[in-house]
Order: sequence, then C-alpha cells, then structure tokens
Amino acid sequence: MKIKLFTLLIICLSTNVLVAQNKDLVNYVNTLQGTNSKHELTRGNTYPTTALPFGMHTWTPQTGKNGDGWKYQYFKDKIRGFQQAHQCSSWTRDYAVFSLMPMADQLIVNENLRETKFSHTNEIAKPNYYKVTFDNQITTEIAPTERGAHLRFSYPKSKKSYLVLDGYTRLSGVKIFPKENKITGFVNNGEGFKKGWKSYFVIKFDQKIKAFGTWDNKSNTTKTDSTSAEGLGKGAYVMFKGGVKVQVKVASSYISLAQAELNLETELGADKTLEQTKANAAAVWNKSLGKIVVEGGSQADMETFYSCFFRASLFSRKFYEINKEGKPYYFSPYDGKVHEGYMFTDTGFWDTFRAQFPLNTLIHPNMHGQYLASMLAAYEQCGWLPSWSFPSEAGSMIGNHAITLFADAWVKGIRTFDPNKALEAYLHEANNKGPWGPANGRDGWKEYAQLGYVPYPKYREATAKTLEYAYDDFCGYQLAKLTGNDFYANVFQRQMFNYKNVYDPSTRFMRGKDLDGKWTANFDPIEWGGPFTEGNSWHYTWSVFQDTQGLINLMGGEKNFTAKLDSVFSEPSKVKVGTYGGMIHEMTEMVMANMGQYAHGNQPIQHLVYLYNYANQPYKTQFHARNVMSKLYNATENGYPGDEDQGQTSSWYVLSAMGFYSVTPGTGEYVLGSPMFKKITINLENGKKFVIDAAKNSKENVYIRSATLNGKKYNANFITHSDLVNGGVLKLEMSSVPNENRGLEKADKPFSLSK
Repeated sequence: MKIKLFTLLIICLSTNVLVAQNKDLVNYVNTLQGTNSKHELTRGNTYPTTALPFGMHTWTPQTGKNGDGWKYQYFKDKIRGFQQAHQCSSWTRDYAVFSLMPMADQLIVNENLRETKFSHTNEIAKPNYYKVTFDNQITTEIAPTERGAHLRFSYPKSKKSYLVLDGYTRLSGVKIFPKENKITGFVNNGEGFKKGWKSYFVIKFDQKIKAFGTWDNKSNTTKTDSTSAEGLGKGAYVMFKGGVKVQVKVASSYISLAQAELNLETELGADKTLEQTKANAAAVWNKSLGKIVVEGGSQADMETFYSCFFRASLFSRKFYEINKEGKPYYFSPYDGKVHEGYMFTDTGFWDTFRAQFPLNTLIHPNMHGQYLASMLAAYEQCGWLPSWSFPSEAGSMIGNHAITLFADAWVKGIRTFDPNKALEAYLHEANNKGPWGPANGRDGWKEYAQLGYVPYPKYREATAKTLEYAYDDFCGYQLAKLTGNDFYANVFQRQMFNYKNVYDPSTRFMRGKDLDGKWTANFDPIEWGGPFTEGNSWHYTWSVFQDTQGLINLMGGEKNFTAKLDSVFSEPSKVKVGTYGGMIHEMTEMVMANMGQYAHGNQPIQHLVYLYNYANQPYKTQFHARNVMSKLYNATENGYPGDEDQGQTSSWYVLSAMGFYSVTPGTGEYVLGSPMFKKITINLENGKKFVIDAAKNSKENVYIRSATLNGKKYNANFITHSDLVNGGVLKLEMSSVPNENRGLEKADKPFSLSK
C-alpha cells in the first residue's frame, strides 16, 4: 500500500511540474499595463495592443479623437472605435490607421456622438485576444495575425446592427462590394511618407450586407447606397440583420491591394472562427514568451515580468510582407520603391539601444540579424542610417546610436551585415548634419571634432550630445578594431574619450561649455534642459557607458565615485525647470518616485544602479536593482514610472529580473544585479538553455553571497554573451546580508576603456 501511495504521490508531483512548465504564459500578460497616462503624467504611455510579436499591424480600442496621440486612456469610460494602429508613443503620430465601430439601432457616424460607454470589468486585454462589452450590450472581440486581425461583433437581439469604417485623418478611399460582403480601400495618414504612399486594406464579413453607404468624417454626412468614395476622411458603413454575430477578417498591405488580399488569405484563410485565430495567436505568444521561463515568484511578479516581456516584444515592427513565392519584400518608406528582403521600423534608438536591442541579440538573434541588414538597406535608400523611424526617418532626439547596434551584434557573433559598409555609413553620419532632426547626422559635428565637445549654447542639449557622441565613437572604434579596419579605428579612437572635456572637476559634474571653453554660469545640477536632454546633470554625469573606470578616475577614485552614486538617491527630489519653462512629465515622475534625483522614468539614468559593480560595491547594485523593480514596476494600468518607449523600459525590467543588464552594448558583457525569481531559464534559439538558479531568493534575500558558473566559483560582476549562449547554469547563493568582500578584484570588474 505504501509503495502504491508513494507511486501516486510521484505521479501527482510530476503532473504538477508538467503543468507548471506548460503554463499559458500569455495569460500572465495585461496589455492595459501603463495605459493610465496623460500629458502631465505618464504611467507608460501605452495602449492595449492586440498583436503578434513584432507584428506589422496591431489593433487597439480607441478612446481618443482621431489624430489624438493618447489613443486609449484608462480613466476614460467611452470607446469610439477599434483601430488598426502603429503608434510608437503618444508623442509621435500614428500612421496607416482606420477604425471599425459597431452600433445598434441607430447609425451614427460622428466620432464624438458614436462613442459608447463601457466598464473595465467588462474588458479582457491579452496579447492574443481583446474583448469588451459596451453598456448597450454590443460585444467586440479581436484576435491578431501579423498583418491583420479577426474581429467579431455581437449585437443585441432585435436591434439594427451597424458597423462604421472611419478613414481617420487625411486621404482615404473605400469600395463596398455588397454581393461579396466585402470592403476594400486605402488610407494615407502619417508623417514623412513618399508621395503616393498608401496602406491598402481588405475587410470580409461572414454575414450578408443588408444596407450600405459611404460617409465623410469632415462633415459627418452620409450617402446611402454609395459603393465608393475617395478624398479626405472618407469612410463606409454597412448594416446586417438585427441581433447578428458577424465575424470580420481584416488584412492590410503597404504594397498593393492584391498583396492585402494575399495577406488575408495566408494569415486568416484557414480560420473559420475567431477562436481559431485566438488560439493560433496564443500559441505564437506562448512560444515567444516561453523563451524566458521564470519560476519562484509571486503571481504579481509573474504578471509584471510577462507583461513587460510582451511590451519588449512589439518593437521594432516588421515592415515587410511575404509574396506568392513565400519570399519577403517591402515597400520602402525611404525611397518609395518596392525591394526584396526585410525591413523593420517604429523605434527610436536613443531609447532602445540601451536594453531593447541587447535583449533581442539574446532572445531573437535571427530576427536581429535581419534587422541589421535592413538598416544598411535604409542607408542605401535614403543616404542615412536610421535613428528614429516611424516608419520614415525623423532624426528625433540625439546621438548616432545605429552604430551601437552594429558593434553589439558583431561582438556577439551576429554577422549578417558588411561591417565596412556599416563603418562607412557611420563615418558619414558623424561628419555631416542631415536634413531631418538632431539625430539625423550630427549636430555640432565640426566643433565636436575641433574642440572635442559640442559647445553650449550654440547647440541645444550640447553636453548630452557630447557624451553620447563619445560613446557612439567608441562603438565605431570597437567595430573597426574587431574587423581589422585600422583607418576607421584610428578615426574614432581620437574621439571616444571626449566625455572628459565636459567634466568639471571643481563640481564633479558634467557641465555645459561654450565656444571659448568657459563653463556655463549659474550652474545647478538639479536644473533640467539647457545643455541636457530631458534631464539634468545628476542624470547625465553618468553617461560614460564605455569608460566607467575613466569616470571613477576623474572623480578621484572609487570612494568619491560611490559616495556620489549614493547621493543620487539621498538628494531631495527637487526640480528646477530650466529651459523647459515649466514642469514636464519626466520631472513630475521623478518627484513622484521619491528616490532622490534618480529618474528611472527616462532613459539617461537607467544604467546607474549597475555602476557600483565598477567600484567595489556590487552589493549596492543588487539592493538598488531589486528596489527599482519592486517599487516602480507592476502589471496594472499604472505599471511604469514614465514612458515605456518602444520596449526600452520593459526591456530594462526583463534583463534586470533575470539578474543582469547591458550597461555597455558593444562589449558583449552584461553587468550583474539581483534576479527577481528563484529560477530563470533562457531557452536559446540555438537549442541550448541557460539557467539562473537562485533557490533562496526572496524579498529579503536580494544579495549575492556567492556564485558558481557551471560548477566553478564565479566572482566576476558581469557575465558574457558567449557564456549565456553556450548554455549552462549560473548558481547564486542569495542572502539578506550583503557580502562586501565578493567581486573586488580588478578582473571582477566589467569592461571600461581605462580598466
């Protein structure tokens, strides 16, 4: 009997383990995370995205007016449409948008009058499935594909059943085919596109169209029985029999209407019900999310991790399509022509070079290799490397960070591009100013080359630009050195230490410096703007990614350096608005976080907590990394400490929750922190696994007492990309008491040029 009971117990335990391993990870994700945002205060600036990983099109409910950057705000209680969307953030305009809106009994086309009340208690928001039931009992469901979506509208019984297609802003066209129960059309909205660009769409219904017409969203007038319209803000409406459930299949293409039809057939043709599309999308997401399996955390921690991992898996967006022969091709937003191969878009490198792309090198190396090749294709088509694309080039923010992606990929063994072509493109970038924004080419490039810094106030945000140019030049040098190109190595080597030229030893801060070499007067490190970008000197003094040891030397040694790091958290959370002239949301978010001058809601300081590893106090990194994750992130509508920014802020969490972070992309190293879970398994594309085993991890046990890598004692404060992709086990003995004697040797410190 005892043997039988023991056997039964083993079977039950094995079953429980199997169930745990096959959890539906997509169900941990809340796509409403970060949606409770507004102009004055952002908690993510996200919208409830229904999409596949890196999908070309996404879908979302719309609470904001057409053209409003805040397309969905959690505190609003009315929806006016369900959009095909592509927006990077509320601060950038969307493109290729149209929407569908169901209504019962009465046809209302005006977007302000047709909006309908709902409650979040009647809303489900997952990556593979969105559902909402309005107060008027109409239910909308959405399940995604890469270039389309499967929708279902369920109308209340005995009510007339209308569906309105809104052409959004600018030029649009529609054609209704009543006998085929189909609508086709195009939209032309967005910024910076080549003349004549269109996004074509096809919409097919599984119910008969009983009545139809077109309308104009500028005048909100309708034309009954009209089958076509083209012009500014044109749309369509159809009516079905009362109380029907209608399934709607939608797909779009930037190439042609025929390709839109092909996309629909390829991606949705086999799905007879929305449930099939929903299940297919769940399978895709579970495979993608399953590349990192975390165990031994609370339900809330699991939800935060996978919600962030979901956000980290949306950008950069695929901009290519698959032709009849099964080969990729794309319409280029750079030259307005159709090309063979891959293209990606919708990212801003100033945000995403720090963590989002390094995460991709580890989790999605094959796709990342395609991305790198597409960057050089963009260079060939428009003469410049991308810096901020949505989807054409805008040149927003600062720096020339495309080179960081090339250097980081090369050092990690991703070799899908010509390094000489990349260096040629970067040299052109570094020695010219392009026609678009400040990150298109280089603001102040002549002075930077001649003086060793960008002078302020001749150039706005000049000190921030100097610091980021110096890091970019290091990456150019690194790629050149790794590929044996002495010419480029010599060019960029001269400039990668330029950070020293804007460091003021009398204040121990980075400062603005004018053409004559004089420091900007009336300096206050808490003053935002001026020589800095969306921050102050407390934030930018640490922007020496390539040479933390050099910064330590400038500050007079490790004791001074760590004392100043400590001061970031102990300083009052006060703000001087500086050249901004008033409180911007980043300032408000820093004050709300109440962590001194630490402003995690924006990118410049996000690497700071990891810098103790360079100065013999790694245990402080472990404390602060866990504190930031626990205090500033959750899976709710208030889930972020500021703008999520195309996966960057989420990727910071994903990497940090695994126990490491990419302080210096381009070196192949990740700096150690403190993992959030007892066990993390990275399922690599090469078929190997890397496990972070921290069995005694808890809210109290945040410190690493000791470590082994593949059974051997491991004292280093970093781990290499090759260690990870070769597979193995990093075992961490966690403790509630810091080990102040671990990781203190020179060899234990991460990469620095001056090491």
